[in-house]
Amino acid sequence: MRFDVVTLFPEIFAPFLTIGVTRRAFESKAVEVRLWNLRDFAQGNYRRVDDRPFGGGPGMVMMVEPLVQAVQAIKAQRQDRAPVVLFSPIGQTLNHAAVERWSGSQGAVLICGRYEGVDQRFIDTYVDQQISLGDFVLSGGEVAAMALLDAVARLQPGVLNDEGSHQLDSFNPALDGLLDCPHYTRPENWEGATVPPVLLSGHHQQIERWRRDRRLQLTARHRPDLVERARSAGQLSPQDEAVLSAFRSTL
Repeated sequence: MRFDVVTLFPEIFAPFLTIGVTRRAFESKAVEVRLWNLRDFAQGNYRRVDDRPFGGGPGMVMMVEPLVQAVQAIKAQRQDRAPVVLFSPIGQTLNHAAVERWSGSQGAVLICGRYEGVDQRFIDTYVDQQISLGDFVLSGGEVAAMALLDAVARLQPGVLNDEGSHQLDSFNPALDGLLDCPHYTRPENWEGATVPPVLLSGHHQQIERWRRDRRLQLTARHRPDLVERARSAGQLSPQDEAVLSAFRSTL
């Protein structure tokens, strides 16, 4: 798959694409990333890409023409129907299900906005989808683009050392969409805090039951909406419900 990223700061992506386990996806082109500097499509000596908003008000607005020129150049090179995505507060919040869909897609053209916003005429004419990371505002779309690329890259075969590792991630359908359980490693005793004995028992069924119980409890405490979603989908067993009932009685 291929992601074309339109940004005013392509240099931000250099370390991201070459460091860490996800670099395997980028180096192998399993997830191909091409960076496009928006100023290369701007006119005039100053390569201006923003201007004051009509109607007044604070901040600057990204101009429509450089964005159009960038997208048209990308589409001419790609010669496919890859969607144009804008990272925006009004977009649909990115979640695991969406990441899984993107991980099996042809990719997209990612628009990293800056300033006060993007000229609405560009959005109306060219943008197919808007994505948000949550109810907060970033200085630009670059961080959001890297979040999407990272999440997609780690789902590609051969990227993680353990092929099944991502199956145990929080929100994964393999865990019925629950949060992940606590994890422990050496030393067994750290300043009086010890590892739960069951994890040292070697009894795999008991370990898996302990992990399931902790996932249920953590999710009930921090994201009860995910528990309700799993219940509505018929993913909770009678034993799960007993664990949740006992946990609620301690709150």
